[in-house]
Amino acid sequence: MGMLIGLTFGFLLWFAVRYGVGGFYTVGPSERAVMTSFGRAQRLGDRTTLQDPIAQSLRQDERERYVYPQVRVIPPGFYWKFPWQAVHRASVATGTASIAFDPEDPRANEGGRVLDAVTKDQLNIGLSGQLRYTVSERNLYAYLFGVKQPIAHVMGYFISVLRDRIANFSAPASAQPPAATSAAELAQQISINDLRKHLRDLGEHMNTECASASARYGVSLDAALITGIDPPAEVESALAAINTAHNQVSSEMSLAQASADQKIVMSRRAVEIETLNAEAEVQPLLALAEQLQALQAHGQHVLPAYVRNARLPLFQRARAVVLGSNNEGGV
Repeated sequence: MGMLIGLTFGFLLWFAVRYGVGGFYTVGPSERAVMTSFGRAQRLGDRTTLQDPIAQSLRQDERERYVYPQVRVIPPGFYWKFPWQAVHRASVATGTASIAFDPEDPRANEGGRVLDAVTKDQLNIGLSGQLRYTVSERNLYAYLFGVKQPIAHVMGYFISVLRDRIANFSAPASAQPPAATSAAELAQQISINDLRKHLRDLGEHMNTECASASARYGVSLDAALITGIDPPAEVESALAAINTAHNQVSSEMSLAQASADQKIVMSRRAVEIETLNAEAEVQPLLALAEQLQALQAHGQHVLPAYVRNARLPLFQRARAVVLGSNNEGGV
């Protein structure tokens, strides 16, 4: 009898420690959790992710495939659960990874450093950069239960979109040069040059195309930064020579244009200066003409008197004066 009581007491003590004290759990500051009871996540009624703003980025055909229930998200804190309940945690801290990283095979893509892609002119290039991602708190069900390896799915989705964009990339219409007429101009239309010049446009396109990742896999791609686009080693030197020649021609054309613009400005300035000088010489004559007209208006004897008085200083400075026989002015 005593042994039975001891066994019962021991079982109760074990049960209290195992499921009483052991039922307490914590959720860290950078974590979110979902509680399951007998394997079923605690849901928010019949609500689905289609009723959440994250589903707005899905196309109409995708809305039928990526439908997940909305679940109760446990924020950071200290909690207790029943024995039949389980806690599934997920870190919501922002993570970074190389765009060449393969979660299923870390040795792939040269150890996750360079991602291979093919341009529209069949040139094999290597891409390098960083990808920033965050687990979507609004779609934890997809991250924890909907996809077996969500990070691998997101990386595969991103790489497929990136390679498709690289294979079909063309410079924006406003940035495209006029029709090429020489070999040098044709060489400048190599797609890798367009890609290098428009890395920002490429990154913005990737952010737009991958906006639905949170609704698909429960992982949102915050930003994609492509830092390097390198051609094969055998064409790097040829491409560098072409670019150097083009840059030199562009530099010479810019200098010639600047010199021509400077000469035009100087010519305009010279014309303005000569015009002002001519106006400065004309103004005294116009003023004198107006003065003489005003004197003439005061009488017919006023103007001859003015002319006579104006001659006196000239006669004083003159050494000799020659007068005609019919001179009527007198002095």
